[in-house]
Amino acid sequence: MDKYIIVTTLCDKEEIANKIIDTLLEKRLVAGSQVTKVNSKYWWNNKLEECSEYKLDFKTKESKFTEIENEIKKIHNYEVAEISSCEIKNASKEFLNWIDENIK
Repeated sequence: MDKYIIVTTLCDKEEIANKIIDTLLEKRLVAGSQVTKVNSKYWWNNKLEECSEYKLDFKTKESKFTEIENEIKKIHNYEVAEISSCEIKNASKEFLNWIDENIK
């Protein structure tokens, strides 16, 4: 059975965030998205970095992950972008039906 997931990525530019969101929604790979501005700290090239980023979360199904990952990579400007997923558990039937109805 196809699992329901939330796919997450982060980017540093609002224009890129919006392009990723619009592309995934227009291609019906995701049912919906949220964007949140976050402050991130991380190691990069042996240096501790800090920056503001846009965190994007997408509701979808596991079978769409590879296609979503490929679309994000086409748009993303990071050398190494986080593109990860978490399974949605214990969700309402109505919510899961909404995901089913809004992805192709």
